[in-house]
Amino acid sequence: MGLETKPLSTLHEKASYNVEDFPVPTGREEEWRFTPLSRLKGLHSGAAPAGGVLIHVDAAPEVTVETVGRDDQRLGKAYVPADRVSAQAFAVFEKATVLTVPREAVASKPTVITLTGSGEGAAYGHILVTLEPMAEAVLVLDHQGSAVYADNVEFVVGEGATLKVISLQDWADDAVHVSHHHALLGKDATFRSFVVTLGGDLVRLSPSVSYSGPGGDADLTGLYFVDAGQHMEHRLLVDHSQPNCKSNVVYKGALQGEDAHAVWIGDVIIRVEAEGTDTYELNRNLLLTDGARADSVPNLEILTGEVAGAGHASASGRLDDEHIFYLQARGIPFDDARRLVIRGFFAQLLEKIELPELRERVLGKVEAELEK
Repeated sequence: MGLETKPLSTLHEKASYNVEDFPVPTGREEEWRFTPLSRLKGLHSGAAPAGGVLIHVDAAPEVTVETVGRDDQRLGKAYVPADRVSAQAFAVFEKATVLTVPREAVASKPTVITLTGSGEGAAYGHILVTLEPMAEAVLVLDHQGSAVYADNVEFVVGEGATLKVISLQDWADDAVHVSHHHALLGKDATFRSFVVTLGGDLVRLSPSVSYSGPGGDADLTGLYFVDAGQHMEHRLLVDHSQPNCKSNVVYKGALQGEDAHAVWIGDVIIRVEAEGTDTYELNRNLLLTDGARADSVPNLEILTGEVAGAGHASASGRLDDEHIFYLQARGIPFDDARRLVIRGFFAQLLEKIELPELRERVLGKVEAELEK
């Protein structure tokens, strides 16, 4: 599998399964300029020593779970790696986890994949989730422990199917995670993604969506809390190449502490043939202390004039003093007022987590960060 190009777009022009088609990043490239390469521990250069991540699947009874070798022909059909780390992960993973939801099946409970780092060396993984036409399922990806980990996750959502995914990055403080999540939506398919990034030393996630038929609907939501010294990077791509599809992106983050750094890149492409597209992306960052930094870059490339809607917005700022004063004037102490404002900042997003126990876990983690 060699180099593949994506013409008509200046945002994402190269994709390949071959590692050697991507030079080792130097940090001067546009796609790597925000990432501290020295903290990737060799994931970008192939120099990382081998390690392990334990994968445990608690599946709904309607879901088929398989562990397959890299020669399985189903792997890599929905996604072509777009950078060197993704290509490296695809080239060296040994076993892949494959989940299949049969046609018209409705999963009776969420399927939870728990990935636990061993704390030794680097690991590479691959997950494929396929929903056949008219199927419905909820999936949780729960990342824990200490790891240096790179992986690709493919979501293939068939015609009229609905997939909801919650990806929780709750790593130990020293973890490094570089991951690509790609969803391929069939005709009238629905995809809902909720990314929560709280733990790890460096986390770089690249969620992307493409469409194989008209009527697809994607909603991508993200919540992150960046503490002192942490680097959290989310790089999104929505590639509209089919008519009458929708996408909505909302990511919000809070940052506190010296050298807390968040990066959000939101790329949306509307190709010539994607008439009737309706898309919007939003990023908000709340800077709670001095020394924190947020980089937010929305990009919208429109190659047709026949769109239903297209827009983006981005803002980073500090707590609103008027909100704090309003609450203090009503007898609420400063620390409690601050906590209430931040909870309000995240409230609308948290409501989208339909699993109460997971919503409470995320809220508890945010509360713990605020106590620091």
